[in-house]
Amino acid sequence: MPDPATPEPLFDLSGQRIWVSGHRGMVGSALLRRLEREDVADVLTAGRETLDLTDQHAVQDWVAGQSPDVAIIAAAKVGGIVANRDAPADFLYENLMIASHAIHAAYRAGVKKLLFLGSSCIYPKFAEQPIREDSLMTGPLEPTNEWYAIAKIAGVKLCQAYRAQHGCDFISAMPTNLYGPGDNYDLTTSHVIPALIRKAEAARLNGAETMEIWGTGSARREFMHVDDLADAAIHVLTHYSNAAPINIGSGSDVTILELTRAVMAAVGFEGVITHDRSKPDGTPRKLMDGSKLNALGWAPSISLEAGLSRTVETFREEHGGTIANP
Repeated sequence: MPDPATPEPLFDLSGQRIWVSGHRGMVGSALLRRLEREDVADVLTAGRETLDLTDQHAVQDWVAGQSPDVAIIAAAKVGGIVANRDAPADFLYENLMIASHAIHAAYRAGVKKLLFLGSSCIYPKFAEQPIREDSLMTGPLEPTNEWYAIAKIAGVKLCQAYRAQHGCDFISAMPTNLYGPGDNYDLTTSHVIPALIRKAEAARLNGAETMEIWGTGSARREFMHVDDLADAAIHVLTHYSNAAPINIGSGSDVTILELTRAVMAAVGFEGVITHDRSKPDGTPRKLMDGSKLNALGWAPSISLEAGLSRTVETFREEHGGTIANP
């Protein structure tokens, strides 16, 4: 039964053809799982071997041929601090192309509703906490991921521009830090939770006494299980229509040190945490203001403890209980 505080939907997904770009990624896969609960006509997908999202003509031809009613732009080149540092041109160029080609093709094909998924890194490094949507472009970005952030800001602005000039119902949402099934566990390119899970599991399997983390561990971060994100994205798609971006977050944050202890508990590793202080901490704190989303009647349902437990279980299933030494 619907929550009486939840506003009536503005857009009905029933009978719609929905294009999910980036469907093989962690977010895209979660969206496919979530859409199974909706009465949609069809879910349209295309892998990289079929469609290169950095090829403008290919994207326009594919979208025109598929005629989606709805588009969710979840495709992106993603990575952690080291990946962003080592390949700034790749992160800027590829994400700019994905956003511009997908959004323009959706406009040309007459897509009724488009949701562009950005990232919390679009906000200034020292934005007032918790971060409100109107803090966008009010200060300098975090240097360790500014190239990715600039491309995502461009996607937000494209949605706003097509809405302003052409009346398109194109919206954008900014997810917080995500984790869950289908994550990237490569230590050189992954984000913090998959890196910590892999390190802790390797330490447990190898009988290690210590586990190293980057930086001081004092930076505070907000995390959300990707299945919560997918549920929120569908809620936003059906209940939100505005030029301003909308935050999708869990509403609480932890220090990296607290997160490390939670991961160790989920894995079952009882060693000592050590620090590589030559590595950066990144933004001191990043907590999103979720009041706009809360007002639409949505709240997360997966706690960090439960989400980590589920993610560790999935990680072990995918890697057969053994992994290479980190």
